[in-house]
Amino acid sequence: MQQVDTVPPILVDDEILAKARKSLDDLVTQTPASLTGIERQIFFGDLIEKLPLHNKASLRAYLEYFLLRMAVLSASDIDMGGYGGNEQIWYRIHGTKKPDPTVDRLSYDDTNILIMSLLSARQRQFLFENKNLDFSYMIVRDGVMNRYRADAYMDLDQVALNMRAINATIRPYKTLELHPNVTKIVSLAHTKEGMILVTGITGSGKSTTLDSMVDLNNQTVDGHVVIIASPVEYVHASNRCIVRHREVGRDVMSFKDGAIQALRQDPDVIIIGEMRDPDTIFTALEITDSGHKVFSTLHTASAVESIDRIIGEVPPTEQERVRNRFADVCRCVMSQKLVPSIDGRRVLAREIMIVSPPVRAAIKNGNTGEIYQMIQESGDVGMVTMEQDLKRLVGQKKITIDAAMSYANNKKRMHQLLGGGSLLT
Repeated sequence: MQQVDTVPPILVDDEILAKARKSLDDLVTQTPASLTGIERQIFFGDLIEKLPLHNKASLRAYLEYFLLRMAVLSASDIDMGGYGGNEQIWYRIHGTKKPDPTVDRLSYDDTNILIMSLLSARQRQFLFENKNLDFSYMIVRDGVMNRYRADAYMDLDQVALNMRAINATIRPYKTLELHPNVTKIVSLAHTKEGMILVTGITGSGKSTTLDSMVDLNNQTVDGHVVIIASPVEYVHASNRCIVRHREVGRDVMSFKDGAIQALRQDPDVIIIGEMRDPDTIFTALEITDSGHKVFSTLHTASAVESIDRIIGEVPPTEQERVRNRFADVCRCVMSQKLVPSIDGRRVLAREIMIVSPPVRAAIKNGNTGEIYQMIQESGDVGMVTMEQDLKRLVGQKKITIDAAMSYANNKKRMHQLLGGGSLLT
C-alpha cells in the first residue's frame, strides 16, 4: 500500500508561499486575542473580504497545493482544520486515512483562514448560521480540470474541511459487469419509467456508479437528463442527451424544489442526488409515479434495509401509502461496498435486487424479511446478495476471506457460503 511519507511534496512557488504565509500572519495579528468561538471566525471572514485580490489568490493557491497533492498520492479525500485535525493535513489513500508528515503543521487560525478563503461571503454566512456547508470547488491547471466535493463544518469552534476528489473520467458502464436485465432497467432505451436506487455508506462509490449509468444513457439514447445534486460532482458533456446540472444551494434551493421544477423542464431522466428527508422521498415517488425515470441514492448497506429506511422515514400514517407506491415504482436497488483488495486497493462488491412480482408482493405485504431469500435464489435474472458477491471476489482471489467476513451483512450466511472453514487470509 502506498504510504504518504514515500511521496515527495509538489513544488510550490516560493513567492506565492511567502505571500500566503504573510497574509496568514497579518490576519491573525489583526484579530484580537479576546475574540473566540464563532465571533473569531466571523471576524476572519470580514478580514478576508477586505483583502486585495492578489492576497486572496495567494491564500487559495496555498490551499490548492494540498488539493493537487491528492492526485500524486492517489488520495480520495483530504481533511484539515478543526480541533480534531491536530494542525495536520490528512489524506485517505486506498481506504486508509493518515496525516501527511511531509508538510508543515498549520495552526487552527491558519486553517480557519485558508478554508474560508475558498468561500464567498454568502457561503461563509451560511456556514456560520448552519454550522455546515456543502459546496463544490474546481482548479484548472495546465488545461486540466480538477473538481472536488467539499464539506466545511465546525469542530469545537474551529472550521474543518473535507474534500473529495471527483474522478476526471467516467468509469465505463460495461466495467460494472451488470446482468443484461439490470442494464435494461437502467437504460432509457428499454425502460422509460421507474425508480433505480444506488445505496451504500459514505465513500462506497455511489456517485461513480450513478455517473456511469447517466453516461450509458447519454451515449446511447436521445433524451434530457436533469441532475439535482448537493454538490454537483462530475459534469457530463451533453452528447445524445441534454444533461442539466442543478446544484442545491446554487442553482436550486432543495432536492424537493429541483425535482418538482424538473417536471416542467421536459425531462426523460431525473437524478435526485440523495433521498435524505420525507419531503424528498414523497416527491421522488410522485414524479416516478407520473411516468418518469428517476435515479437516486440512500445511505444504506443492503437492499432490504433501503426499503425499510424509505418506509421508516415517513410518518406512520403515511407508511402504508408509501409502501405501496414504492413497490409499484421501484425497479431495482443496488447496494454497494468498496472492499480492501489483496493488491492494497479496493474493489466493488454489490447486492442487486430487481423488483420482480414476488419481491413487489413482499414489499406491499410488509414481508421484507422474505426478500433476502428471493434475491439469493434469483441469480439467473440478475439478482445477487452481498454475501454471494463477496464469495465471487474471494473465488477470483481479489479479496481475502477475512475481508469477505468483515464486509458481509449476514455473517452467518457468509460463513456458510465460504464452507464454514477457518477464516484464513
